[in-house]
Amino acid sequence: MEALIARLLQSFEDGRLTRRELIQSLALAAAAAPAAASAQSKPAAAAAPAASAGKAPWKTVHLDHISYAVSDYKKSVAFYTDLMGWEVKNDAGNQATLSIGNIGEIIIRNSRRPAESGTNGQATARGDRPPLTGVINHISWGIEPWNTESVEAELKRRGLTPRPDMVGDDFKSFHVLDPDGWDLQISNQTK
Repeated sequence: MEALIARLLQSFEDGRLTRRELIQSLALAAAAAPAAASAQSKPAAAAAPAASAGKAPWKTVHLDHISYAVSDYKKSVAFYTDLMGWEVKNDAGNQATLSIGNIGEIIIRNSRRPAESGTNGQATARGDRPPLTGVINHISWGIEPWNTESVEAELKRRGLTPRPDMVGDDFKSFHVLDPDGWDLQISNQTK
């Protein structure tokens, strides 16, 4: 699953997938993972790497949200609400959270500079596509069981440096970097 997600994100970064295609692919991959896992009668025969810390004491059960860093969040919010039918849950003036139906949420925030302009004032692009101006900031996955102290201890046991991201009384999470430097957030959200 990790390799698939990495390939999808790389395709998006390279301009081979649109945001819509990326989100659809991530949603399908998340939905298909449990079915694929239960369909296998035996685990793969490949040996675990020597540095492996063992199987995690939880399973991923929910895509909480995807975070986009964009050059103009209001423009991106308008695009996705109009085209995809996503609903604005809140708008903080520099970012907005949109509900993606029953799939999860997306946070669209101002964090990217606009694309550079070419000699005629037009944005530079590869082929007929506009330049990439937005990137996925992080993806948050809900896990169970959740115990804040246990999750933090497990992340540290694996040599990771968890950064707490606790919002209000109900949302608990940690950010860590994956092997490629992607910001991975895991949370207690299992809607």
